[in-house]
Amino acid sequence: MIRRLVSPALATTIFPLLAALLYAFGALVLKRSSDLGVGLWRTTFVANLIVAALFSVLWLLGGPPVEKELLWQPGVIAMCLFIGQLSQFLALEKGDVSVAVPVFGLKVVFVAFLTPVLIGEAVGVKLWIAAFLSVVGITCLNRKDAEKPPRNLLITFIAGGIGAVAFAVFDVLVQKWGLTWGAGRLLPCIFWINALLSFGLIFRFSAPLSKIPCKAWPWLAGGSALLGVQSITFVSTLAVFGKATNANIVYASRGLLSVALVWMVGHWFQNAEQHLGAKVMRWRLAGAMLMLSAIVLVVV
Repeated sequence: MIRRLVSPALATTIFPLLAALLYAFGALVLKRSSDLGVGLWRTTFVANLIVAALFSVLWLLGGPPVEKELLWQPGVIAMCLFIGQLSQFLALEKGDVSVAVPVFGLKVVFVAFLTPVLIGEAVGVKLWIAAFLSVVGITCLNRKDAEKPPRNLLITFIAGGIGAVAFAVFDVLVQKWGLTWGAGRLLPCIFWINALLSFGLIFRFSAPLSKIPCKAWPWLAGGSALLGVQSITFVSTLAVFGKATNANIVYASRGLLSVALVWMVGHWFQNAEQHLGAKVMRWRLAGAMLMLSAIVLVVV
């Protein structure tokens, strides 16, 4: 029904843009919880459980009966999601954000490459150009003034690259199998499996969940809920409308929106990045222009 009301071209522009905005807000909120001592692994565990609970609501949409012999499909997608998360957090933990995030941005290019391979859907020259503009834009957006060389550069590239590939496969497979399963069946199964896998993260906790400061819980729960809603918005778009490459290019604007939010409302969250110097802001302005150019190529 939704496909009849909204064209795929409009849906894969509006919904990923909304998801990018929600992600930017959610990242700011979760950054505040991290500053209060929650830690990377406890944040991931709590966020995955909350996101799985939110995706459960989609089950009410109904869908075709679940065929047991096809349960391996959401299992494979959930494994890609979990591997992507672990790789992403390893890159962030061992390396510098200004290197790791641009490497994650390669996901856009991998999606463009994998779409014809796994689905057989051609990706035009215009979208390839937009994908590369997005990666360069993300790189500029994450430039920082730094007198010391990046930490653990090799492991950051390897872990970040594996994460980018895993998330790209996740997106393309959601598009591939989404229409067969229906968003109301495939997506809850994926995130339930991911929540079960997340219990393996308990061994990485720096302290039990009960040791999380009381004042950190509203930020942790609120940020996780925002990430859950943005995940539903973006992943449902892939499952219903496809066009993973288009959607990812627009969704990459979350880097641009994050910079804008830090500049405009960062003081609400006691975020230190609002005080960055003029050189960094010039790089980020250049990145913003590249990101906007990529989005225009997708929309026009």
